[in-house]
Amino acid sequence: MRRGVLRGVVAVLALAAVLLGLPVGGVASAAERPVVTLSDSQAGTGGTITVSGNGWPARTLLMVLVCGRATPARGVLGGTNSCANADGRAVTTDADGRFSRRLPVTEPPVPCPCVVHVATATGAKEKADAVFQVAGHPVEALPEETAGGRLSVLSDLRLEGSGGLLTWFGAPPRRTLVLTVGNVGTGSVRDPVFHVGTAHGVFAPQWDERPWRGTIAPGRKARIELPVELSAGAHGDYTVSLKHGGKVVAEQPWRVGRPWGVTLFWLLLCVVVPTAVFRIGMAVVDRIRPPGRRTRRRPRQGRRPRHGRLGRAGTGEPPPRPASAPAVLPWFTPDAGPGPAPHDDRPTSPTTPTGKGTP
Repeated sequence: MRRGVLRGVVAVLALAAVLLGLPVGGVASAAERPVVTLSDSQAGTGGTITVSGNGWPARTLLMVLVCGRATPARGVLGGTNSCANADGRAVTTDADGRFSRRLPVTEPPVPCPCVVHVATATGAKEKADAVFQVAGHPVEALPEETAGGRLSVLSDLRLEGSGGLLTWFGAPPRRTLVLTVGNVGTGSVRDPVFHVGTAHGVFAPQWDERPWRGTIAPGRKARIELPVELSAGAHGDYTVSLKHGGKVVAEQPWRVGRPWGVTLFWLLLCVVVPTAVFRIGMAVVDRIRPPGRRTRRRPRQGRRPRHGRLGRAGTGEPPPRPASAPAVLPWFTPDAGPGPAPHDDRPTSPTTPTGKGTP
């Protein structure tokens, strides 16, 4: 009896849900979508609010920002350039996909309407916005949506091309940005204007206008090729962004190698210049040195002197070296040397007897 009553109650509730138009399982599907809630819908600069959320991927890093020129329906026009990036906060969801984080209130760089923008920094791309009003910040109406054609990116953004020898020596790196877009609107898109931005590291991108000539009919697609160029000597990690209609539609990382040719040039310059200065200085010193103190270079051995006397009989042979003089003692000279004993060259006379009778 009780089982029959319970079955009847369940049937009546199901019939009531069908009649009222409530989707069966709608609560479960809504819980699966990322949701953002705020402790206050309005606050002034310098205050703080508590941002909470559920339905996010588990153990995922999220970025929480205050952004201007945005609504939950149209998103953030201009991408993160419309947000107060310096005062953003990061938070990681728990195992159930929930989080709670205190966020300081800061004026965004563009006028309101404003939102608190939450997006995943890792993993699958998810985002959600909650309406927020920054007290005292100017408010301007959003630009009207253009009726007719609307472009959508159909392929991943990629960079084609490579660097050459000049890039190795510091020439500006150049690439071609290639992607495929399709017209998902009801009207044709003629001569669309894109904006290509290049950002180095954590700095904001520098945007350049890149018009594309052509017409894309409704339901058609086209291959878009746009030139990208960095400054001379650029190297490191860059991010190339594409913006159309005030929204960033695609991003692509770009790693630029170091121009080692410039480093090699400076190393050679540091070696060549001091050597040249030293040689010039030595030449100047040799010029201004007095003539008597100039060093004379001796001819190398084995070479005949240019202005020498001719040898024997003009044969060109070197003249004979003079015989070395005998060593002479200071107290002995050749003239005073010992010689033969002195003798008398006079003729000897006969011996004359001496006596009394001799006259």
